Amino acid sequence: MQRSSLPVAVALAASAALLLTACGGDDQSDANDKIAGADAGNGKSSPSATADSAERPGMTLPQDVKETFEGWKTGDPKKDAVLADAGRAQTAVTYSVTQGEPDSAALRFYQSGTALAGSQDWVKGIVDAQLTYHGSVRYYQADVSVFDEKSAGVAYCADESKAFNKNRQTNKVDKTPATDDSYVLYSTRLEKNDKGVWQTTKLESERGNETCIP
Repeated sequence: MQRSSLPVAVALAASAALLLTACGGDDQSDANDKIAGADAGNGKSSPSATADSAERPGMTLPQDVKETFEGWKTGDPKKDAVLADAGRAQTAVTYSVTQGEPDSAALRFYQSGTALAGSQDWVKGIVDAQLTYHGSVRYYQADVSVFDEKSAGVAYCADESKAFNKNRQTNKVDKTPATDDSYVLYSTRLEKNDKGVWQTTKLESERGNETCIP
C-alpha cells in the first residue's frame, strides 16, 4: 500500500495515501485533553471481552485480513477494559473498509468526536478509490494511562509492513516494499460513555517514529 505521513484531510485531497489503518490527522489537543505516551508492552493477546451493558456489534474480517494485538493485557481490569476498546476501535476501521461502509455501526460504536469524523472520511476515501485491504497488521508496545473514571489515553505502535491495498474490483494486491513509514505510532484519548464503552474520541498518528521501528 502507499504510505505517507500526511494528515488525513491532506492525504485524501491528494488521493495519494490510502493506508491500512485510520490516521487521526493533525488534531492538536489542549492541556486538558491528555494523551498517553508510548512505552513497551509484553506478551501477546487480542482485545478481551468486556463486562458492561452494551450490545456490541459483530466484526468479522475477511480471511485475507488479520490483526494481531501484542501486549494488550496488563492484569489491571480497568486498564484492560480501556485497551480492549482501543483495539476494537482500530478493528472497526479495518472492518468498515472491508465492508465498504464509511458510516458503519461498528465505527460509530467505538469512536466519537474528531476521531470518528476523521475515520469516516478516511474510510470513504479508500472505498471511493475502489480499494480494500489484504494482509496483516501487528499492534504492539501498548501503553495505557487511566486519568479518571471517564477518561484515559492509549499509545501504541502498528506494524503495517505486511499490509497492502487491494483493488476491490480486480482483487489485485499492491505489494509495495516496506519502509520506516510502515511503522506507525498512535496516540489516542478515550472517554467512557453511559453504556460502559471506552470510545476513542481523539486520535493522532506519526509514521516512521523511531519508537516503533524495530
